[in-house]
Amino acid sequence: MSQIISVHSFRGGTGKSNMTANLATTLALQGKRIAIIDTDIQSPGIHVIFGLNEQKMNNCLNDYLWGKCAIEDAAYDVTHLLKGEGGSGKLYLIPSSINPGQITRILREGYDVARLNDGFYEIINALDLDYLLIDTHPGLNEETLLSIAISDILVVILRPDQQDFQGTAVTLEVARKLEVPKMMLVVNKVLSTFDFNALQQEVESTYKTPVAGIVPLSEDIIRLASSNIFCLLYTSHPFSQVVQKITAQIIREQAKVAVRGAF
Repeated sequence: MSQIISVHSFRGGTGKSNMTANLATTLALQGKRIAIIDTDIQSPGIHVIFGLNEQKMNNCLNDYLWGKCAIEDAAYDVTHLLKGEGGSGKLYLIPSSINPGQITRILREGYDVARLNDGFYEIINALDLDYLLIDTHPGLNEETLLSIAISDILVVILRPDQQDFQGTAVTLEVARKLEVPKMMLVVNKVLSTFDFNALQQEVESTYKTPVAGIVPLSEDIIRLASSNIFCLLYTSHPFSQVVQKITAQIIREQAKVAVRGAF
């Protein structure tokens, strides 16, 4: 049974796209069929992590939204990045355009949000996906609300920052009103001097939502500068270990859904 996972943050700069890329890659390494769709149309960027540039992208999400192509024609197979380590796993990316003219057109004219919704399900069927990960636009707008509303799992990324804490409260309140089945928090960029157990207890108590992982601030990630998929290069790094922990929880949730569906 396919699942839709939205990865969201209320503010930019939380490491949301990097986390999305590494979660998707780690799931693919475990033999899952994965696609990422970049709905941060106003400021796309996840394609950089996968080594795609404008010259390599014949079609993108924008073209699908404007009726120029099918959604699967905007999907790029990036499984080769796994270097054969993913077994039967597959990894696809549906990027948004980085062309300034196309971004300006989206900002000026908008697009049919219902078509975006249709595209989620069309790509799941076309690629026979286990998981569709949606890299959302920070904050709350129409497409983000849509992504949250149809999600089986909502992963909210936040930093140990008062502005992030306040924005996360708003996001979770909206998600509860939309009756999202499962929500997880990931606290990112945490200084090593913090008491991680105390921080987890504080966050879970404040939001009444489980913390799936706490990620230490890493100079190694900063040094990589989104030029590659971190967990492929540093498999035993603390960041990669947290990502593995989160994906294990995601897979367990899918198993629970499958068991419930069998009765």
